[in-house]
Amino acid sequence: VALDTPPGVDRVDVESAREMAAAVEDALPADVAVMVAAVADWRAADSHPRKLKKQGGAPPPLELAENPDILAGLAKSSQRPGLLIGFAAETDDVLANAIAKRERKGADWIVANDVSGDVMGGEENAVHIVSEHGVEELPRAAKGDIARALVQRIAAALEESE
Repeated sequence: VALDTPPGVDRVDVESAREMAAAVEDALPADVAVMVAAVADWRAADSHPRKLKKQGGAPPPLELAENPDILAGLAKSSQRPGLLIGFAAETDDVLANAIAKRERKGADWIVANDVSGDVMGGEENAVHIVSEHGVEELPRAAKGDIARALVQRIAAALEESE
């Protein structure tokens, strides 16, 4: 991102999902992992150092390779954080998809939001925190307020685990 790094934050810049997976692994161990980055599921299988010239007719086939699933990989890691939080930006069946994602990925929490409206680029959001204890709804509020509420819940979860 082009944003300034906040004070007290150690920032590691990466350009690919594979680099991000390696950076996450290098950051372990950790008490909490909050996995907010939306990494593409697929990447081009091959890259070329030079431009591919047209050779008449159809373009060359584009073969895809699956990117690493960083959240699921972290859940299976021998250095798994004590609290593992993922996010789900959904347009349909928000809660059902978030519940399924939490189970499939092995996360402790999934923070889900409906992005079918004005959330992306907007000033407000509403989220659902899906955990083994059920679903907690944080009603529509300024995004900063939502972030503070999430941090408070993370801190409370850490205190409970001590």
